[in-house]
Amino acid sequence: MPRAGLDRDAVTALALDAVDAGGPDGFRGLTLAAVATRAGVAVPSLYKHVAGLPGLRREVALRCIAELDDVVAAAAARAEAPRERLRAVAHALRAWAHARPGRYQAVQEDWRDHPDADALQTAATAVVARLAALVADVGVPARRHVDAVRAVRAAVHGFVALELAGGFGMADDVDASFAYLVDGLVDGLTTTATVPEER
Repeated sequence: MPRAGLDRDAVTALALDAVDAGGPDGFRGLTLAAVATRAGVAVPSLYKHVAGLPGLRREVALRCIAELDDVVAAAAARAEAPRERLRAVAHALRAWAHARPGRYQAVQEDWRDHPDADALQTAATAVVARLAALVADVGVPARRHVDAVRAVRAAVHGFVALELAGGFGMADDVDASFAYLVDGLVDGLTTTATVPEER
């Protein structure tokens, strides 16, 4: 039976359900047909609410980016010391990726060729700004903020991507390995705070 009260928000919510059901490849495997089935309507009916698959992917990505921003903000708010805030955020990012692998995938996409790239980039910039504030708080000089944010993203994402792909087959505790990575990352960023500024 077609779902009553279908609108853009409802279609996006159904798309997020489909993404979640698809696991790590849930976002890339998102189709209008899957959402239409969940809504109990024919695919053409979805075009009343979203601009095809690109429009649907945009709505889902914006929702996922906003959710990630909330995750980062909440994790940072739980700790007082700057180093602990950065640790908390790194662990929260990993936990969210495990809980919502399809949504995590959505925020990693390259949106430069998307028709609405500006809106997606603006949303993603808010998350990056939070990370920049965190690295600034541990003392990273302004001239190295971009480097530090990239280091944080690369380290956490690299670990998570390997983990979700089953890349850690040894019996050793993966949680301990991630904590080791994060501790080393935080210590390394803190060390850059003691490097004199170039004149």
